[in-house]
Amino acid sequence: MRLSRNTILTLIALLVIAGLLALAQAFMNPYLLRILNLCAVYSIFAVTFNLIFGYTGQFSLGHAGFAAVGAYVAALLTLSPSQKISNFFLKPIVPLLANVELPFLPALIIGGIVASLVGSLIAWPALRLRGDYLAIATLGFSEIIRILLVNMQPITNGALGLKGIPAYTNLLWSWGALAVCLFVTKRLVDSSYGRAMRAVRDDEVAAEALGVNLFKHKMMAFAVSAFFVGVAGGLMANLISTIDPKVFIFTLTYQIVGITVMGGMGSLTGSVIAASLYTIFLELLRPIESQFTIGSLTVPGIPGMRMVIFSILLLVVILFYRKGLMGTREFSWDWVVNLIRRLKSGKKTGSSGEVKS
Repeated sequence: MRLSRNTILTLIALLVIAGLLALAQAFMNPYLLRILNLCAVYSIFAVTFNLIFGYTGQFSLGHAGFAAVGAYVAALLTLSPSQKISNFFLKPIVPLLANVELPFLPALIIGGIVASLVGSLIAWPALRLRGDYLAIATLGFSEIIRILLVNMQPITNGALGLKGIPAYTNLLWSWGALAVCLFVTKRLVDSSYGRAMRAVRDDEVAAEALGVNLFKHKMMAFAVSAFFVGVAGGLMANLISTIDPKVFIFTLTYQIVGITVMGGMGSLTGSVIAASLYTIFLELLRPIESQFTIGSLTVPGIPGMRMVIFSILLLVVILFYRKGLMGTREFSWDWVVNLIRRLKSGKKTGSSGEVKS
């Protein structure tokens, strides 16, 4: 079978990226490695939200709850029995989980499956609603999950959270999970199911008249999205090594919505670019939240100022770039090839002009 030019270029790019990630994992300091890992985790969050809202048109605000489920399941399955004893000192952990310890990959997959099941259970009644009502309902379910995490102390350790989680997440795990998420999502949206999802997004009445099963396709989007959100939550838990219910408040969902809007609704490439820029930009702005000096002027740090600046940038995007950075477009090698051709033709034109003169 003869491979196309775009396929060959994509395979070469993947090999180069994998090599660069391996080098970064070996030689970068832990701070920069954490930033790169978070870029991948937030990219998964944004891509999965794009699947629900950008492609299916369902405005769900339950991502923080799905991420919490995946994070707690993966953390509980990777903690050793001795670590569980040290964490659950107020109330002992339930016997079923006390001696369970799994490798990282099965723990991630189980966390994703449990998050997908929870997402499907939430979607079952919530998908009867539309628009703002669906957003409010899913946000309410997300808060219910967080409250349950606080009160189910024999399982989640309550408000104390879980500490000493094995730091298994590295660049190959996080960016590998992002690659799988992008591959599955791209294959889904390019299939007949994806075309039906876009039909549901554009006009539910017309889609139903054409024979599209609205509930089936909405449920599929929720289940697939919640699975990868759960995986991303597990990656986050095993990256920061400590989690508690406050990590998964509704602010996390709002950040995901903001990232997706900035990248472009309906653009997977835009979601990855916006998530990476968001993560790096917030770290660059971290010094403004602590006291710093400009010449003879001492500026007191203002906690939360980074999010204020991010909100202002989000407003600028909404006002002047309503379709986001990429709109509904995706990265294509044809852009690169055409750009190279234009640059070459420009150089030839310039050199021929100099000869003629």
